[in-house]
Amino acid sequence: MHAPAPAPSGETPPTGETLRTALAGLLDGLPPRQATQAVERLIANYRGRTPTHTPVLRDRSDVVAYAAYRMPATFEAVRSALEAFRDRLPEWTPATHVDVGGGTGAATWAVAAAWPEGRHSTTVLDWAEPALALGGELARTARSASLRTAQWRRQTIGAGLAVPDGTDLVTVSYVLGELTEEGRRAVTDEAARAARAVVLIEPGTPEGYLRIIEARDRLIAAGFRVVAPCPHSAACPIEPGSDWCHFSARVSRSSLHRQVKGGSLAYEDEKFSYVAAVRDEAVPDAVARIVRKPQIRKGQVLLDLCLPEVGLARETVTKRHGPLYRAARDADWGDEWPPPAED
Repeated sequence: MHAPAPAPSGETPPTGETLRTALAGLLDGLPPRQATQAVERLIANYRGRTPTHTPVLRDRSDVVAYAAYRMPATFEAVRSALEAFRDRLPEWTPATHVDVGGGTGAATWAVAAAWPEGRHSTTVLDWAEPALALGGELARTARSASLRTAQWRRQTIGAGLAVPDGTDLVTVSYVLGELTEEGRRAVTDEAARAARAVVLIEPGTPEGYLRIIEARDRLIAAGFRVVAPCPHSAACPIEPGSDWCHFSARVSRSSLHRQVKGGSLAYEDEKFSYVAAVRDEAVPDAVARIVRKPQIRKGQVLLDLCLPEVGLARETVTKRHGPLYRAARDADWGDEWPPPAED
């Protein structure tokens, strides 16, 4: 969706490459058939056949399979959301970060990639001890100091969640769908109570979008302003049941991905819905957000946009628009429009 943040001179290779290398090492010694069976069972569990009061990740083999299969996609989705946040508030930097339901820490890696120039402290909260153990093991292989020094703490996610007061950034990624309605609201409200900024990510499905919209409404009611993807903090202009707002991040497929899905492509696209919001911060006036993949036609580009006050609209950019047309041809799903240099 957005270009990755540049890595500092001390971070070579970039955080994402370091993560992929660490994940590849996890599968050494784990029989491919066992890894495949574990992933297939986890996929079935995440589709709703596991009670929400039970941790889905039960042992190390479960966690290794999950990490190798899901961490790259979660990392890219969260990083895309965080980069949209940074586009709107480039001077904002977290000093403290809490990852709620962080499991093996994909969002923690994404935060380190989004703010590679800073030194923030991170705490990962999750109820699955095997996930926390493996997450800490992976993080200690990173070049980022914020990853190597992260704290991994066991805690029930839902009612009773406690986030330290004054936390700068709380991330909650691919967690709300595992919780009861009461648990989802408790997690969102606790994040809103404790944090300066909250970023929530869910699968890019109609159900995932509805969970994000509910959380977005609760954040706004708690005094937050939406930073991304919405160019406003008013009600979502999408009529419930008619459509859903989601975005896409390109993910490099591992051999385990290809093995489980029976595919040969070297990549796949992770669809996700998200909201990023901030409290007590001046958010710059928004332009529009491209909410569908741009349609490139002969001599024109069709852009589906979400705009302040107007809501959803389609804009046609033609060759007559000169530099704006060239920018439209390069624009991607999820980008702001028009680009800052053209505004």
